[in-house]
Amino acid sequence: MSSVDIKIYQLDIAIVGSYLCNMYLLRLLFIAGLACTYSAGSAQDVSGQIKSLQSEIASHEKALAGLSAKADSLKLIYVQNGLKEMGWPSDGEVILHRAMALEYDEEHEMARWVAHIILPDVKNGRTARTNDFRKDPKVKTGTAEEGDFFNLKTGHDGKKEFYGFGFDRGHLAPSADFRWSQQALSESYYYSNMTPQRPEFNRESWAMVEDYVRGYAVRNNTEVYVVTGPVLNDNLPKIERSINMVSIPEWHYKVAIDLNNKAAIAFLMPNGKCEKPIDSYVKSIDEVESFTGLNFFPTLNSDLERKLEGEINTSQWLAVGDEKNVKMLTPDQLEAGQYNTLQAYDHVDTGKKVSICGTVVSTFKSKNNNVFINLDRRFPNTVFSINIWSSNINNFSYNPEIELLDRKICVKGQVTLREGIPQIGCDSEKQIIFIDEL
Repeated sequence: MSSVDIKIYQLDIAIVGSYLCNMYLLRLLFIAGLACTYSAGSAQDVSGQIKSLQSEIASHEKALAGLSAKADSLKLIYVQNGLKEMGWPSDGEVILHRAMALEYDEEHEMARWVAHIILPDVKNGRTARTNDFRKDPKVKTGTAEEGDFFNLKTGHDGKKEFYGFGFDRGHLAPSADFRWSQQALSESYYYSNMTPQRPEFNRESWAMVEDYVRGYAVRNNTEVYVVTGPVLNDNLPKIERSINMVSIPEWHYKVAIDLNNKAAIAFLMPNGKCEKPIDSYVKSIDEVESFTGLNFFPTLNSDLERKLEGEINTSQWLAVGDEKNVKMLTPDQLEAGQYNTLQAYDHVDTGKKVSICGTVVSTFKSKNNNVFINLDRRFPNTVFSINIWSSNINNFSYNPEIELLDRKICVKGQVTLREGIPQIGCDSEKQIIFIDEL
């Protein structure tokens, strides 16, 4: 984005902020003046002055509304310019809306990709969901529509009822990323921005990814360039009852870059129940490009492209506001036969004893003297736990809830699943080794 764009954008926001302050001061002066005048003049005099001040306030509010509208327009121009400067992931026809761009695939009746920018303004955005799902008027061949996701029936009582086909109308560019602009948020409900997403995917793991990326922009007060889409191929199944025979993607991807802080992340996720922690679906942008055949940020200089598109760094992007959560150990930090907490999922209920390794970030001792230990992620974001029942506490020469905290350890045992979280039951201190001492 050009320096001129940035200065215009910042100047306009400053003007609006100044006006907000002036409005607040004006109201204070009004209240103070009203109190003084009321004590000094007649009721009729006070009434006239109230009307005069109310008229002045209305005039300022109208001016403020005009400035806010101007600021929104400038932001939309700023976003469009930024999207153009980053370039398009493919060579097809690009449809540019006010705050997002996309390439539509008529064969599958959905976008190949949707690009948008998350502004730090999203933190203070107050625009609510519009739910005004509708066809995209800019797609010349026509887009998917309501009848591709629902069947509308009228009952004997005349009431209209919708019968779904088992899929959510899932956003690619999420509406919450646009809550700084009424127009941008409304346009996010075009069917060109939707794919058929299974409810357990759209409402759970996919929503979590969206929250993580948006949360990163807010925490770092930065802009994030995002490209999202389905992985399309000729063999995808169709929603048979849909009007336009919309394809059902098996995979979705999301890639994001923060140029200000030189950070990037990518996700590749199956369109269904994602059993593993979000970390396990993190990829490099290079890997997603290879999987999709797209070139997401073609205008980056070669050195920066190699750095950002080749990295996998979850610690910045998957923060949950808890400094105790740590980066998981990588396989090259472990010996043969040792696995990190993500890999624990691959060993659930195998009947074999394996060593799961990580950093103890939290411990808890219950009233019944049972000890629970979390590796790498604290509750409620637990990814792996160790359980030591009270009957086995005497098998420890130390207090595990105290001595293990903040240590890097491996625990050996059979991995089982409890409420979706892998765990190992530990009967003795012999099952635990301290790898930060090796």
